[in-house]
Amino acid sequence: MIRKATVRDIPEIKIIIDYYARQEMMLQRSLSELYEFTRSFYVCEIEDEIVGCCALQVSWEDMAEIMSFAVKQKHREQGIGTELVRSCINEAKELDINKVFTLTYAVPFFEKQGFDKIDKQQLPHKIWSGCIKCPKFPNCDEVAMLKNI
Repeated sequence: MIRKATVRDIPEIKIIIDYYARQEMMLQRSLSELYEFTRSFYVCEIEDEIVGCCALQVSWEDMAEIMSFAVKQKHREQGIGTELVRSCINEAKELDINKVFTLTYAVPFFEKQGFDKIDKQQLPHKIWSGCIKCPKFPNCDEVAMLKNI
């Protein structure tokens, strides 16, 4: 059910992300950006349909970000999100990374996964590498969350 993404999955990943981006629940991602991060993505596939996605992006020597986390509306509350995040955390462990963070609106979900709210100022590498390119910068309303693993 959960597997690493392939380039063939990217158009479907974009559709899922675009759905939530239109509702301002996550950031829009371009096709070129998604193709660039193909190797970072996990997908959940049910009966040949991609129903969820999540990526792990290494941001520093001891830290990685869970990004572009989304599950199609009709497949929510089935444990898919938990499995996608677990896959990213397991990969972080394999990479010897001990901190995983996310910027999210899904605070209750990530709290259930063991993440704690933190001040964005604790993520200077993220702010200067990714956030500065965001149209919401510097008025980001996402919540920064961190899990020590």
